[in-house]
Amino acid sequence: MTTQTGVSPSTASRGDTPPTRGKSRWRRRERWVALAAVAPALVLALGFMVYPVGYALFISFHKTNGLRFEFVGLGNYVKLLTDPLLYKVFGTNLLFLVSVPIVIFAALVCSVLLYERIRGWKFYRVLFFVPNVLSTAVIGLMFKTLFAYSGPVNALIEAFGGKPVDFFAGAGSAIFVIVLALVWSGFGYQSLILLSGLSSINPEVFEAAVLDGAGWWRRLWSITLPNIRRVVVLVSILNVLYTFTSLFGFIFVMTAGGPGYDTTTLDYLIYSLAFSSSRLGEGSALAVMVFLFIGGLTLLQLRFFRSADD
Repeated sequence: MTTQTGVSPSTASRGDTPPTRGKSRWRRRERWVALAAVAPALVLALGFMVYPVGYALFISFHKTNGLRFEFVGLGNYVKLLTDPLLYKVFGTNLLFLVSVPIVIFAALVCSVLLYERIRGWKFYRVLFFVPNVLSTAVIGLMFKTLFAYSGPVNALIEAFGGKPVDFFAGAGSAIFVIVLALVWSGFGYQSLILLSGLSSINPEVFEAAVLDGAGWWRRLWSITLPNIRRVVVLVSILNVLYTFTSLFGFIFVMTAGGPGYDTTTLDYLIYSLAFSSSRLGEGSALAVMVFLFIGGLTLLQLRFFRSADD
């Protein structure tokens, strides 16, 4: 049986099939190519992120020295939560948060000055970024040398008739030096982030404000900050997370957590428990607790800033 055109239905259906099959084959080929392109990054993510986190979670439920494993359930968590040292170290971490507003303010002022292209702004932009090229260990050694008992700072104090200060003998002075190191090492990179936010503001807004007689501080509070508040939020969250997770290099080089535990932070305590005291299970449990804490803290910060925007 044929149609009026002389083509049988079976022939017509066979004629439509190859293009459909070709499209499906092409889509499958695209999927395989996409999977092949993503595979190296996926392997790296699984190998260096997912697997270590999962293994740390596994270890946190065991009492182990890395060779022998004894399941203790939530015993490591209970032991940490009932240890006064954990709360002392957490309080020390909170003290280091004082560096966050200082870093943001310094970065904001520098980014605005760079945006306005003051004389020598290109040189200052490079100069501000120099600390980010250095590792935390190098920066820690620099400040440890500067504030050592026989270092340049004490030499300057003696030159003005004062007595040398042992900055690392007391908790307050040691934390002061570490905060200075944090501010010096961090404000340059934050300045570049804020500068990228400033570049999105229409320059005509500032020109109109200058013509209306608005001063520098007035422009800062009424124009600059409202237009880059989302960037400031990002910088704030990054600095808070950095304070809770990335102070190990400074502490290890400058004070080793001392005197006593007065400058010990959460990340340094994780290191001390896991690698110095052979309490790997407790160290892993603390790492999991810190991970959950900073995740919850990030969500709280985002919710707070979103409500402030509304």
